Amino acid sequence: MGGPFWVKKDRGHWTIPKREIEPGEEAQAVALREFAEETGHASPDGPFFEVGEIRQKSGKRVLGWAAEGDLDPAAAYSNSYEMEWPPGSGRIQSFPEIDRVEWFGMDEARRRLKAAQVPFLDRLEERLKGA
Repeated sequence: MGGPFWVKKDRGHWTIPKREIEPGEEAQAVALREFAEETGHASPDGPFFEVGEIRQKSGKRVLGWAAEGDLDPAAAYSNSYEMEWPPGSGRIQSFPEIDRVEWFGMDEARRRLKAAQVPFLDRLEERLKGA
């Protein structure tokens, strides 16, 4: 996550790229577009496989996909958003939607990822064991 609310947060706050799906949009197409917008890289060519659906504490439904690929975290860059900062100041500032991209082993990824999204890693791991 990027922006001032996330500066001092790390473990348990990482997330996969995501966006709300608008009526008429295809879920996987939205996921691929978000990946590109939030990392500055085209998504892998695939094949893709679903890692299912989770619900976050907020009630937000999140769908996930996985594919093999290669991405240089140092070359990643994100789109940005604007908000008033500091609150009540009347100043509008721009912030990256995500502030960094990193690769982790599965154990560390489980510690970093939002708890509700950890089942994606479990499903990915099961899929890789069966491959």
